[in-house]
Amino acid sequence: MKIIKRDQSYQTYDENKISQAINKAATAVDEIIKKEDECKILKNIYVLVEEGKITSVEQIQDYIEESLMHFSYYRSAKAYILYREQHAQARKQLELFYPYITREDILSVLKAIQSFEPYEEYSLGLLHRKFLSFYKEGMKEEECLNLLIRASAELISKEAPKWEFIAARFLSTQLNAEIKQRMDSLHIHTFYDKIAYLTEQGWYGSYILEHYNKEEIQKIESWINCGYDYKFTYSGLELVKKRYLICSNQHEPLETPQEMFMGIAMHLAMKEKNKLYWVKEFYNILATLKITVATPTMANARKPFHQLSSCFIDTVHDSLTGIYKSLNNFAQVSKFGGGMGLYFGKVRAMGSDIRGFDGVAGGIIRWIKLVNDTATAVDQLGVRQGAVAVYLDVWHHDLPQFLQLRTNNGDDRQKAHDIFPAVCYPDLFWKLAEENLDNLWHLMDPHEILVKKGYALEDYYGKEWETRYYDCISDTRIAKLSMTIRDIIRLILKSAVETGTPFAFNRDTVNHYNPNPHKGMIYCSNLCTEIAQNMSYMEEREQRIEIVNGETIVVDTTTPGDFVVCNLASLVLGNINVLDKQELSSVITTTVRALDNVIDLNFYPLPYAKLTNQKYRAIGLGTSGYHHMLVQHGISFESEEHLTFVDELYENIAYYSIQASMQLAKEKGTYPYFEGSDWQSGAFFDKRNYQSTRWNNLRQDVSTYGLRNAYLLAIAPTSSTSIIAGTSAAIDPIMNKFFLEEKKGSMIMRVAPGLTPQTFWLYKNAHLIDQEWLVKAAGIRQRHIDQAQSVNLYITNDFSLKQVLDLYIHAWKYGVKTIYYVRSKSLEVEECESCSS
Repeated sequence: MKIIKRDQSYQTYDENKISQAINKAATAVDEIIKKEDECKILKNIYVLVEEGKITSVEQIQDYIEESLMHFSYYRSAKAYILYREQHAQARKQLELFYPYITREDILSVLKAIQSFEPYEEYSLGLLHRKFLSFYKEGMKEEECLNLLIRASAELISKEAPKWEFIAARFLSTQLNAEIKQRMDSLHIHTFYDKIAYLTEQGWYGSYILEHYNKEEIQKIESWINCGYDYKFTYSGLELVKKRYLICSNQHEPLETPQEMFMGIAMHLAMKEKNKLYWVKEFYNILATLKITVATPTMANARKPFHQLSSCFIDTVHDSLTGIYKSLNNFAQVSKFGGGMGLYFGKVRAMGSDIRGFDGVAGGIIRWIKLVNDTATAVDQLGVRQGAVAVYLDVWHHDLPQFLQLRTNNGDDRQKAHDIFPAVCYPDLFWKLAEENLDNLWHLMDPHEILVKKGYALEDYYGKEWETRYYDCISDTRIAKLSMTIRDIIRLILKSAVETGTPFAFNRDTVNHYNPNPHKGMIYCSNLCTEIAQNMSYMEEREQRIEIVNGETIVVDTTTPGDFVVCNLASLVLGNINVLDKQELSSVITTTVRALDNVIDLNFYPLPYAKLTNQKYRAIGLGTSGYHHMLVQHGISFESEEHLTFVDELYENIAYYSIQASMQLAKEKGTYPYFEGSDWQSGAFFDKRNYQSTRWNNLRQDVSTYGLRNAYLLAIAPTSSTSIIAGTSAAIDPIMNKFFLEEKKGSMIMRVAPGLTPQTFWLYKNAHLIDQEWLVKAAGIRQRHIDQAQSVNLYITNDFSLKQVLDLYIHAWKYGVKTIYYVRSKSLEVEECESCSS
């Protein structure tokens, strides 16, 4: 039997739809329709349709109203009448767009908007009025689509934040249609054909087609789910389009967001034995935005130059050759989009000797200025200038000049405004600061100590470092610049308040909890302060002349050292049910495998990076959406409930990460340096007081089967990728619940993720939160994180230097390994995107 619809088309009679409509009306008013009454109504309608007495949808709805009244379901009848009226109004509102829009894909988005609640805040009437305010007579349909995107974006407000997703749907419709039209013109109609074309044009790496045949790619194509585009906010999808999609030389997108995610998944899975299974698993966690991978991985996976790592760390050797070697390393890393951390603590101070001639060394500042110039000269793939953090020990003789590299006072010839300074602190410094700010602190030259004492002071930590520090102080042969701790801290905090830097690195805490102390020392962190891995400098041994194929060449031989590489991804806590241990475990297990694969699939800008990466197989699994997650669970940032909640959560994250790496070790083998590590001995678990039954069982498994990765957890900042995931950045509280942002000449509202009347009061702006809660939470998390965290502090103009100092001291006492930026409310600092994960 056929029924006439309102547009005069026919549809098959469907009794289920009638039943659903009746019960939906009853449910709306908490009324129960007796089964026998419902059956009578349905039977009567069937007979009337069969006899031809009812022929249209309108007549069926009229009969339902009469029947509900007849059986005394007055409230349900009223609800049904209101339901019909609402749908009638919705149809009228949709019809408002008919003079401008004919494309079915756009109309389907307009229809979908009508399912958003509350209806009044997301009505097509509002959209139509905003649309008409931009419309000019004679505009083409594509121009009208642009206006719908703009209108939706400008309707975003703290009262109606879901317009973010509506604007994204229109943008997705436009983007996918443009790409399809472009592909149709090239006679490309399948994912395989597209990959073949992109490979031929040099935009895809040839390795994808070398690892997947046509039949496999056809199967993979069936897993692409365009509906996942609806998980994007407008800002997130626009960022993907602008920065991450493969584009033609004319900057025209050639792949859809879902094809991008699938291309990344195919790259990361291509050497797996069961590669199709892992393609699907990797794709699903990427496309559902449960994880984000680091910016270089997202941008470069599937491409010919697939540099997938975020950041690198180099130890600068105290020699002319060593310094220029590190400068060259930085240039090569920056060329391919990586950021850099450089440890300058071994480089001799100003006034030190060179080849026995006293007082001739120029100190570290002149070399750091060369680092600064390299950062500006060698940009990151033409996108932005290079990014580098330079670390120096708080006892280094050149510290005062170092702390003024970015401040506005002093000689501009001694400035380096484009580097990010960072200071390495031993426990003793904070102990003396807490005890009495008038205690003396002594600055010395590391080269002089090495020559006259026979050891490098920077090669030690903890009590042994403290003993040797006092040994150097008591040695009259060692020149010292003595200052009160008050004066040093005044320089540090003045720079921090004025520039956001120096970053802080608590070296004793870091090295005490280093799970691989048997193979080295950790001198500093990376550009974003979340990486803590063994380091050592590289050293050129010799140059020799060789004859190769009849040609004379000069061969340089170099001891590679430990050149640290960061392989990063983040769990998006706001998009994961963190209380579901099975889901949490599954996402972590899949992500750890993907990161481990990055190590073998990476394009390395330097061979030293590859050697270190393969020795340690270190990864950095982090988190974003932290504040988003707390609010979802009704938890205030400033509460003991917060600390209890994240203590359990991050312990689970640590457990599942270690378990995943152990399972990988069973399957693929351990990292080469596992023997003798704290992982093997169990010291890792003892230091963190992991003594429950499940931890003891895991300890035994790790001892038996090993670990695949020497380092596992590191929480990086997620400036851009958190926007893509529609969540809050990293572990930070939100900066604002809502704010205006200029996009393409328009001012649009950006709102906190998941903002509702219920969550509004749980969100508190970062600068309004008592910073002690940030520091306490960082300490709680740190116990479970084998590396470090990018921990920011947020201060206002009301803060005294004493209050800021107290935050540093408390962070040290709580076991926090690093402090990233000090974000003054009047200060804007540029987030490093090399480490964004």
